Amino acid sequence: MIPHGVEIFVSLDPIDLRWSFDRLSGLVSDQIGHSPRSGALFVFFGRRRDALKILFYDGTGLCQFYKRLDRGTFRLPQPQGEGQPIVTLEEHALEALLDGIEVQPKVRRPPGCRLH
Repeated sequence: MIPHGVEIFVSLDPIDLRWSFDRLSGLVSDQIGHSPRSGALFVFFGRRRDALKILFYDGTGLCQFYKRLDRGTFRLPQPQGEGQPIVTLEEHALEALLDGIEVQPKVRRPPGCRLH
């Protein structure tokens, strides 16, 4: 359960999900402009959008939540403006995302097949 009233920031630029606390904390400070220990939730997606990480501070230390879908991809939230790399969400929107409500199935195409 996500605490009511918590700030949630979603980075729309994909990251290497092998990154750990220090690298993600640097992204939070540099790209989002917040302290990783602010109490907010910071959401990051992998390149394929089938996994995400959430960095947060629980009052005693930094924590990470990691979720990888068995199938499908997470649908990224739409930016509020052109070129915005960060989106803020309400807690119910993050819960829906994590519950798979905004999940799109992956489309398997033969090698060399292009979309028109």
